[in-house]
Amino acid sequence: MTYTPSEKRYNNPTLYKRCGKSGLKLPKVSLGLWHNFGSEAKEETIKELLFGSFDRGITHFDLANNYGAPAGSAESNFGKVLATDLRSYRDELVISTKAGYWMWDGPYGEWGSRKYLVSSLDQSLKRMGLDYVDIFYHHRPDPETPLEETMGALDHIVRSGKALYIGLSNYPAETTRKAVKILKKLGTPCLIHQPRYNMFDRWVEDDELLSLLHNKGIGCITFSPLAQGILTGRYLNGIPTDSRAANKTGFLQESQITSIIIDRVKELKIIANSRGQSLAQLALSWILRRPEVTSVLIGASRLSQIDDNIQALEKTNFTTEELDQIDSLTKDIHL
Repeated sequence: MTYTPSEKRYNNPTLYKRCGKSGLKLPKVSLGLWHNFGSEAKEETIKELLFGSFDRGITHFDLANNYGAPAGSAESNFGKVLATDLRSYRDELVISTKAGYWMWDGPYGEWGSRKYLVSSLDQSLKRMGLDYVDIFYHHRPDPETPLEETMGALDHIVRSGKALYIGLSNYPAETTRKAVKILKKLGTPCLIHQPRYNMFDRWVEDDELLSLLHNKGIGCITFSPLAQGILTGRYLNGIPTDSRAANKTGFLQESQITSIIIDRVKELKIIANSRGQSLAQLALSWILRRPEVTSVLIGASRLSQIDDNIQALEKTNFTTEELDQIDSLTKDIHL
């Protein structure tokens, strides 16, 4: 049965925000395909999440070459749905991908050389069945490749028509400053930066990256806004067997779910309840309140999670007392 998107998908114009000083607008809540879109995912679940997001006005889908298990499977699965159901809506979508982490054996399969970045994007486009992506990111800084080479490769990619915009991810402020200067000189400005940011991980504040992006007119889209599930309250009663913390090979380890973390999450949940929000909504609203932030990337395994997360947009105002309470519970935690 052919998918037909909801006619009401654009009924909420406040869902969108201009990305820095560019002409591109992004939904304030975007869908990340880091988890739940690999080979283990069911086709009907993938379609439910993608279609449900688009029906709700979420037009931005964020991927990377290494997303999914095995790496590349998220792009392949997304490409299948794009080919069968979303192709005619391509111009309504913002599709991004990245390269920087390991993808294949040998000296050209990771980091930031021109050889790797161009080859990886070619592979990503083939997996997704696309001629171009809207945003292509360098996924992490390369300590060995000259920054001029990496930024030159990104400039080349835009000029070749394989990406409309370029972005950076996981770059600290000082390296970002240098990269932005190189890109400006080349004539391909940096559109957006994608850092990790949540109540328990504030490096972008300490590093003054957010201030830099704001001053340079660069957008910011944050990943892991819910600290991989910690800020949903999922771990308040132990470690679920199907959770990310239970997966010994994942980024979130069981050892990180300490009694201190649990106690702080319980206190944050009280604040959320007093605001008439879920804990996840509180965590997202707290990020979205910042003028530097264009969008937050959410992950989801159920459509109800997306609905819950979108409601965070309704309460992004905080009192000074609320912010002080949150700071006292989170600023000394470093996940």
